[in-house]
Amino acid sequence: MRTSSNPAFRNLPTSPGGYARFGDAPAGMAGAGGMFGGGGSPMPTAAADDRPLTVDDVVQKTALNVVLALAVGVATAWSGIYALGLLGFVVGLVLALIIIFKQSTNKWLVLGYSAFEGMALGAITGVFQNMATSPSGSSFAGIGVQAVLGTLGVFIGMLVVYKTGAIRVTPRLTKMVIGAAIGVIVLMLANLVGSFFVPGGLGLRDGGALAIIFSLVCIAIGAFMLMLDFDQADQAVKAGVPARFAWYLAFGFMTTLVWLYIEILRLLSYFRQ
Repeated sequence: MRTSSNPAFRNLPTSPGGYARFGDAPAGMAGAGGMFGGGGSPMPTAAADDRPLTVDDVVQKTALNVVLALAVGVATAWSGIYALGLLGFVVGLVLALIIIFKQSTNKWLVLGYSAFEGMALGAITGVFQNMATSPSGSSFAGIGVQAVLGTLGVFIGMLVVYKTGAIRVTPRLTKMVIGAAIGVIVLMLANLVGSFFVPGGLGLRDGGALAIIFSLVCIAIGAFMLMLDFDQADQAVKAGVPARFAWYLAFGFMTTLVWLYIEILRLLSYFRQ
């Protein structure tokens, strides 16, 4: 497998045999070409968690986590208890580190991560929505819905780009995206440290022209990370990893979607100030 920009997708175990990829024939069509690595052999009748991974497994688990995060986020935003955002980020980070370093396929850990990240994102969105109730902040009305639609649009757009082969995932592209991601993270940290000494730090998050450009770059990198994640999930399905790793892959998609949502929300806030 190729190395992904998403740490959650690295070093997945493999098993013999290739299986349907994203965009290939449905899993139920046993006679379809390209579905089985063993020349059309029937799917093994193993336990549900040990059978080979399918596209449906990844789609269903990812959709479940997205819906859960969205539901918790909406509930948090409406509750007005925005202090829950800090709790969500801290617990979400702890769960993410556990899942990544243990390569855990425990569905409760993954669902917990999505729930707490939804809580954190809902609190941030709620703060903007609350600003919209005052005359000076009326321009922030509906920013959460727009950020959700923007994130969904990027997801669908990159999926189309990946499936049509308009941009192919190559080792060179993977290295470029990983390098760019590391670069922006370093700049974010430098900006954070700089803000302790100079108001606005490096000016990457102050809402000015440079901040807008930086957010656009972050969104672009996040979009390419998402395409690399599609490819990594595709490779996992093709390699026939156990079905239980659908939860791990869903977690990987969620980390990228969280990145995209935050950056899109931030960019929208700049334009609305």
